[in-house]
Amino acid sequence: QVQLVESGGGLVQPGGSLRLSCAASRFTYGTTFSSYAMGWYRQPPGKERELVAGISSVGGTTNYADSVKGRFTISRDNAKNTVYLQMNDLQPEDTAVYYCKARRQSNNYWGQGTQVTVSS
Repeated sequence: QVQLVESGGGLVQPGGSLRLSCAASRFTYGTTFSSYAMGWYRQPPGKERELVAGISSVGGTTNYADSVKGRFTISRDNAKNTVYLQMNDLQPEDTAVYYCKARRQSNNYWGQGTQVTVSS
């Protein structure tokens, strides 16, 4: 069972920045971190979970929700088994619990989430 631990959330003022990290471990037999596509999702209060950004297993391809394009950047360091989400120009509507997900074939693994609150 892949284990994912998110960190880096917190309270930030509008226009501020945060960088989230997701450290992965306990990969299934025969796989490494680079075997998994990674994604960041978020769940605002009272709403459904939504995709924020995704990155392919070797990092060559990324995709973003329209609402975060130009403000958020997803990246990964396969040597450190970590995926990052750099969030700039944060706005109150970015307030949510942010989750990391690892995907390989039909298997998905989720972290516990980290709270991001954007408020003055």
